[in-house]
Amino acid sequence: MSNLVVECRGLTKKYRDIAAVDGLDLSVEAGSVFGFLGRNGAGKTTTLRMLLGLALPTSGSATVLGHDLWSSPDTRARVGFLPETPAFYSWMTGREFLLFSGRLTGVEKADLGSRVDSLLKEVGLKNVPQKVGGYSKGMKQRLGMAQALVGEPEVLFLDEPTSALDPIGRRDFLELISQVSERTTVVFSTHILADVERVCDRVGIIDKGRLVTQASVAELRQDVGGQVFKIQLATEDPDLIAGLATQIETLDFVQEAKMIDSVIEARVDSSEKAQIMLPSVIAQSGLPLSRFEEKSTDLEEVFIRLVGDDAK
Repeated sequence: MSNLVVECRGLTKKYRDIAAVDGLDLSVEAGSVFGFLGRNGAGKTTTLRMLLGLALPTSGSATVLGHDLWSSPDTRARVGFLPETPAFYSWMTGREFLLFSGRLTGVEKADLGSRVDSLLKEVGLKNVPQKVGGYSKGMKQRLGMAQALVGEPEVLFLDEPTSALDPIGRRDFLELISQVSERTTVVFSTHILADVERVCDRVGIIDKGRLVTQASVAELRQDVGGQVFKIQLATEDPDLIAGLATQIETLDFVQEAKMIDSVIEARVDSSEKAQIMLPSVIAQSGLPLSRFEEKSTDLEEVFIRLVGDDAK
């Protein structure tokens, strides 16, 4: 039996001659926190809309829990969704809105009250008396999360949920995602790299409607980012530093070596070889060494290498 809860095969959505999503192959395993990462306009929201049955693909297929949600409305009750800008009835309290949402979702009346109270406590809104119209952006996002969870979904889709939040609100919401992921699969669409690094275990990167790569965060850092060593010399002579960088770049295990603010950064295939060979090369050059350390490759660097410098 397949462990995949989301599958896209050749998924394409065109608006006239423009392909918003172009031949996308994507898979999400049950129990994962999947970061669907791409710059604004890359095709993330369009993909989610097709997965959720809110838009028809031009070609290809998209299934959730083994079903096309466009033609299988019963499956929708097993799926939760938080759009980038959730909408509410401003004259309701948070509890009233969740009770209303739960009834629409089909939650048993006997279970609904206790489930709503539990969710309000989980998202930090249990003792909030005011109407939703008086909520802050962060409070609305947390209420939207509670709404998405009221039906106890097997898969939870979040579309850019932290993009409008301040740093404290983002931190709190990411902690909530980590907490929720213990009981449901999460597909988290975002362009914020730090958020993906914090909560996701697998990542799919999309650019101009096409999947660039799909892997775990660790695999992306290792296979795409590589291993980087920082070399700082006890000299600020740019010619000497650049000359050593050129020499280091000729080594067979070095992908590239460049000078950044008087520091050489060498990207290597083998950390073991670098630890042995690089100090030897530096010693042979006769240049004084003041710092030699391995640098952890972050997801931002990997992302830029894959999709280009204008993705920041």
